[in-house]
Amino acid sequence: MTRRTDNRTTRLPVKRGELPDFTPVPIKHRSDGWTAERQHDFIEALADTGSVEAACKHVNMSTVGAYRIRRLPEGESFAKAWEAALDLGVRRLEDIAMERALNGVEEPFYAYGNLVGTRKRYNDRLLMFMLRNRAPERFGNSVTKGGGDLKGLNAIGKMEKRRLKKKWRKEWEAERSTVSPEKVRARIDAKIEGLRVEIELRQQREWECLSEETRAAWDRFVELRDRDLDQAQADEEARMLVAEGPRDTINAVPQKRKKPEPKSRKTVHKLTDDGWD
Repeated sequence: MTRRTDNRTTRLPVKRGELPDFTPVPIKHRSDGWTAERQHDFIEALADTGSVEAACKHVNMSTVGAYRIRRLPEGESFAKAWEAALDLGVRRLEDIAMERALNGVEEPFYAYGNLVGTRKRYNDRLLMFMLRNRAPERFGNSVTKGGGDLKGLNAIGKMEKRRLKKKWRKEWEAERSTVSPEKVRARIDAKIEGLRVEIELRQQREWECLSEETRAAWDRFVELRDRDLDQAQADEEARMLVAEGPRDTINAVPQKRKKPEPKSRKTVHKLTDDGWD
């Protein structure tokens, strides 16, 4: 079984224009040390792989030495280039992860210890992770669950959401402190009055568009409608009176039933009764 290669050492060349420009750390020259050329190669490898260890392996140097020259007072420019290269490397790693999530990964398939072929494995969890981090407003948990969960956002998105929440909270509290219940009630009454006036104006415009014949027919309709409704109300009241019965029966106080008196038990004398004679 062959050994898998370290994915971090796979070089994907970064364009020259994207590489950060920096001044190498001036240290004592040694052919096997951190020369200016080796420092440039290290930054290029770091931008390609996103791994400090892989970049050190590429220039055949140790990670201890890399961190040591970064901490030097003269290493400020080198440290900035280091951070910029890491950002490029992380973005490139995100592209690789997205490529694997979409196209899968070829894996060898063995049967009884023999290689019989390969199969492509897809990782749905990796795909959802990439979608939530690259488009949290569409695929975050706050959208899928309908809540304010921050799991679908990256670190920057979480900080921005918390900042906006604090800002909106302060604005709401400031507006709430300046508005009294009387002002709120007055605003509601003003809106209701505005709606009433708007409805009356619309009805007036509609009435003016009607002809005399239509207006007369409408007046006759209102008259007949009120007559029928009054008659129906009167018939309903009469029906209720008939169903309820005479008024004196309804208002009569029900008589209380008398409890039956208990029957007296007949005394039976026995031979064993001392009082029997």
